[in-house]
Amino acid sequence: MGTMEGLRVLECERCPALVDGRSQIVNGTGPEDADLLFVGEGPGESEDRQGEPFVGRSGSVLDDALRDVGLSRADVRITNCVRCRPPGNRDPTKEELNNCRGYLEREIDLVEPDLIVTLGKVPGEHLLDRSVAVTKEAGDVVDARLGGASRRVLISVHPAATLYDRSQAETFEDAIRRAAEIAGATEGDGGQSSLGDY
Repeated sequence: MGTMEGLRVLECERCPALVDGRSQIVNGTGPEDADLLFVGEGPGESEDRQGEPFVGRSGSVLDDALRDVGLSRADVRITNCVRCRPPGNRDPTKEELNNCRGYLEREIDLVEPDLIVTLGKVPGEHLLDRSVAVTKEAGDVVDARLGGASRRVLISVHPAATLYDRSQAETFEDAIRRAAEIAGATEGDGGQSSLGDY
């Protein structure tokens, strides 16, 4: 039903609606041993066209937030819960999420990130298998059993939320800053937490 080689899904026909609407399978990008793994919901129109996750407007927001903590896209891995664009950018169905879950768990197992960051409600609820109040829980770190191991997961609002509601920008940036600190990825402070600056 699906072929995966390393971290890439080469072919898959599990979700008829997604197969009909996609131009291509959108695999994760970034280092195969990244400390930070960002997980979004699924490809949008730009991602489907370019074959990379988070390349549209919300990708620019993510890039800016990474840059603010001394990171770039080349330092982190970015992937999605589903690898094919849902028609009309609707949320993926539970069945579609579950069809793609094995690919995501295999990617997590192979990358072995120090921290997984869920970008938005859908990936948060999918990976944690519970209801998530994203705005309230943004920045929280929880342990979850994913693939073959217990993983640390940081909940974050979706970068697109900052485009529609400016008050979400600080919540999002704080979550990215916290993720970088936890993964030991921030520069120049010898791993010292910058919480004293607040």
